[in-house]
Amino acid sequence: MADRSLRGMRLGAQSLQTEEGVTFSPRASYTYLCATCGQETVMIFSADAEAPDEWECKHCAHVATRLVDSKPVIVDHSDEKIARTPWDMLLERRTVPELEELLEERLAFLRARRGQRKVGA
Repeated sequence: MADRSLRGMRLGAQSLQTEEGVTFSPRASYTYLCATCGQETVMIFSADAEAPDEWECKHCAHVATRLVDSKPVIVDHSDEKIARTPWDMLLERRTVPELEELLEERLAFLRARRGQRKVGA
């Protein structure tokens, strides 16, 4: 047993897999232009995948637009929902005068509970 030694490999040093017999799927490259920094980003997708019209710029992380025939694609954002804030949702249920009235009622309640009287009126 002493005359035979086991030979090992370092972890991560070399892969035992080869590319022999592997067929890669067809690919297509798309160029994206960032309007912020002016840099172009080339992304490679599968040929049968639909490339998105927008991609994150790898230089400045802003939105880059796909180029078709050296012209940026026009992206329509009209169907996207605008995020509603809690204030927007509150205004759907009440008007500003109603909110001011509720505020005055609540302040009067808190002042009465603390034993203070309304100042200035």
